[in-house]
Amino acid sequence: MHDDLKFERKRILYSTVFPLFILFLMFTVRLVESLENGDWHFLGVKPLSLEGLPGIITAPFIHADWGHWAANAGPFLVLGSVLFYVYSDIALKVFIWIYLLSGVWLWFGARDAWHIGASGLVYGLASFLFFSGIIRNYVPLIAVSLLVTFLYGGLFWGLIPMKWQVEYSWEAHLWGALAGMIVAMVFRKEGPQKRSIPDEEEDNEFDFYEDWDSPMS
Repeated sequence: MHDDLKFERKRILYSTVFPLFILFLMFTVRLVESLENGDWHFLGVKPLSLEGLPGIITAPFIHADWGHWAANAGPFLVLGSVLFYVYSDIALKVFIWIYLLSGVWLWFGARDAWHIGASGLVYGLASFLFFSGIIRNYVPLIAVSLLVTFLYGGLFWGLIPMKWQVEYSWEAHLWGALAGMIVAMVFRKEGPQKRSIPDEEEDNEFDFYEDWDSPMS
C-alpha cells in the first residue's frame, strides 16, 4: 500500500512536468516582452500570409497582457496535467497533434488579424479529454469527460461569438476544439481502454498503471 501511494504521488508529479515547462516558457516570453515594453504580436498567426506562418509554432507563447496569460495559464496547467496523467503513453503525441492542427487550421481559416495566445491549446485539450472519454465508452474516462465539462463547460460559449468582430480569437477556440475532437478519434484505440471481460464480472476501477512498467524507487 505504501509503495502504491508513493508511486501514485510520483505519477501525479510527473504528469505536471511537461505542462509546467511549457507554461514556464509562456511566462518567460510574457515577462521579457513586458520588461522591454515590446509588442510581439508579429509572432502570432496571421492567416494566409507568409509573415504569419511562423505563428503556427510561436503564437501560443505570445499574450496581449498578464491578464490574457493568466486566463490561459490555469486551464492549460490543469488540462495538460490531466492529459499526461490519464493518457500518459500517448499524451505527448496528442499534445503535438493538437498544437499543430489547431495552428495550421487557424492560419488557413480566420480573420485577417494577428491571432495570439494559448487558448486554442486549452480548447484542444478540453475537447480531447471530453470526446476521448465518450468515444472509448469507459466509465472512468467518461468520468474525466464529465469533470472537464463541470470545470470548463463555459468554454463552449467562446466557440461561436454573437458577432464576427470580437476582441478574442474565437477562430482559435473553434479550430482547437475541432483538433481535439479529431485527435480523440484518431487515437481512440491507443492508451487506456475498456476491459474486455463479462459485464457481470467487470469492475470499473481505472487501471492507471497499465501504461507503466513498474514503480520507480
